[in-house]
Amino acid sequence: MKDANANAHAGEAGFWLGLDTGGTFTDAVLLADGLRVAASAKSLTTPWDLAIGIGHAMRAVLEQLPAGAHRSNVSLVSVSTTLATNAVVENRFSPVCTLLIGFDDAMVERSGIGRHGGPLVRVSGGHGATGEEWAPLDENAVRAAVAEFDARVEAYAIAASFSVRNPAHESRARQIIRGLSHKPVTCAHELSSKLDAPRRALTAVLNARLTARIRHLIEALSQVLAAESIAAPLMIVKGDGSLMRADVALEYPVETILSGPAASVVGAGFLTGQRDFVVADMGGTTTDIAVVSGGRPVIRAEGALVGGWRTMVQAVDVRTIGLGGDSEVVFDRQRKLKVGPRKAMPLSLLAHTFPETLEDLRALAELAHLPEFATQFAFRNPDRAAPEHLPSLERRIWNALDLKPRRVSAAVRNASGLEGLRRLADAGLVTLAAFTPSDAMHVLEVQRRWCREAAECGARILAIEERNARAAAAAVPPRELCERTYELVVRRSARALLEAALAHDPGLETPTGTWGLLGERLLEAAVAGQPLSHWMRATLGLARPIVAIGAPVEAYYPDVARRLGAELCIPQHASVCNAVGAVAGVVSQSVEILVNQPTFNVFRVHDPAGSRDYPDSKAALDHAERISRALALAAASRAGAAYPQVDTIVSERRAQVGPGTDYLAEAIVCSTAVGRPLVGI
Repeated sequence: MKDANANAHAGEAGFWLGLDTGGTFTDAVLLADGLRVAASAKSLTTPWDLAIGIGHAMRAVLEQLPAGAHRSNVSLVSVSTTLATNAVVENRFSPVCTLLIGFDDAMVERSGIGRHGGPLVRVSGGHGATGEEWAPLDENAVRAAVAEFDARVEAYAIAASFSVRNPAHESRARQIIRGLSHKPVTCAHELSSKLDAPRRALTAVLNARLTARIRHLIEALSQVLAAESIAAPLMIVKGDGSLMRADVALEYPVETILSGPAASVVGAGFLTGQRDFVVADMGGTTTDIAVVSGGRPVIRAEGALVGGWRTMVQAVDVRTIGLGGDSEVVFDRQRKLKVGPRKAMPLSLLAHTFPETLEDLRALAELAHLPEFATQFAFRNPDRAAPEHLPSLERRIWNALDLKPRRVSAAVRNASGLEGLRRLADAGLVTLAAFTPSDAMHVLEVQRRWCREAAECGARILAIEERNARAAAAAVPPRELCERTYELVVRRSARALLEAALAHDPGLETPTGTWGLLGERLLEAAVAGQPLSHWMRATLGLARPIVAIGAPVEAYYPDVARRLGAELCIPQHASVCNAVGAVAGVVSQSVEILVNQPTFNVFRVHDPAGSRDYPDSKAALDHAERISRALALAAASRAGAAYPQVDTIVSERRAQVGPGTDYLAEAIVCSTAVGRPLVGI
């Protein structure tokens, strides 16, 4: 044990490499001794192949290793990724076969699995609420499903009724499938110990559908690390901000949903040392807002909700709005300026990457009558081929595009065509470019990263569009349009922060998302930085500090914080905070064991290995605590923790049988094992 401790401490003396793949940039940081940021780098994200952008960012940061240090000194690599979240939002999954054991018609309908495609097989079997078998498992039906569907699917999902009370049928079905197929199998009871079989089944299906995508990412990462001669352990950030080894993530990819926002919360706490704050992570595509209380992010107890999927996996409670530095700026149907929610490549970046497009923008900015979609350009993403069964509209648009940017009007004639082009962009086949807040900041000389002239041309084109739509005598100056864009971003950001705070205040949260006429007036007055009325003084602001992170925040959040009367902290390295959070987290694994009383004086422990009965509650609770602690420690060690420590909480529900007399009806024994990642060089 002494040697093992020495090795662990030797590993901590090296460098930890954190990576984050965002919508626009892929970030990389090196933490020295796991305590301070020694170097950072950015590279453009390559959504058609994330490994390319990751490789560029990784090499850029490794070139900054201090004199005398070598790449072999990198003792830990951890990545936060939007891959699972984006796949859920965009409904892009691998095909899976779902086996539902003991489900009736109502349970199948409530799960919603049938609406998401893929073979669905109902199998006889399942257990009751106390863990007794309802009906024997139809093993032949399981074998028949594999024989019929194995060639058409990439994974299997298994969910049985009351499997959290007795997982025997799920485990046996998995054993049968593994004897007939090499493809991965997900069992629902391993993802959640809570009741609600339909939602647990949906979570299992989602996990199975994400397996192939996470596998491709991990394989690509492993190849990049090997090419850079880095042999360190590879970790991935979970949706609750903790870490797990990459090989464990292959089994439970659903736990990486909201990995990116979770990493931002961990990184914000690491960089600031704050314990009670609201974190706003503004990237290129979205702004993610979360609340941290007592040093811990607020967790969504009912499970993460992403893209219409309500999972049973714990994740940081994040409010996401489609507002980022690269949100598309357009005029809506009421001819009002609108920012987001769709993302676009900034025109300033487009001209920086493809200088020939600047001439096209100059020519458009001189026209009195503009073509449709004048500020929008599109090009095929490299190394991407159109799917074989592409719809005819998308096929025609694809054929009209090239690897070099073209005006959207050359490929699209109307609004339906534009939607087809956006579907190609959502599938990662093409990139759309348009005027964005990043362009506005270039015109206002707040940012100077890319081509300012291209941004100014884009603003001039939008101003001409507005003049023509309103039949105005003259177009507004480009700078005025950019100032309006800035104002929209500030107001939407401020409102989102207030709504997040209100939603976490007991008694103030509202299921409708509105707070009545007076509440709405207060919100609007606050975000506009104006008084409520001529007759009343009222203010609405944040009582906790704002920690703002992400590349664009320095341009907007000083004004946001001023309007909300809040302390603002933009930490050093805020632009790469997610990458810091990716490697600054801990490994944490929890195991819950249920104890209940199915009949008088029989206390049943629902162990994952099977149920066990005891004649008194103390013996049952002692056994449940031993099992939960052992399983939590084993899970944490498997997930990559070094010397995890375990805490146990027992939550009892007691029933009254008379004055002063009660008995244990049910108890949940929850053990959580936490440890720093095991590192080594």
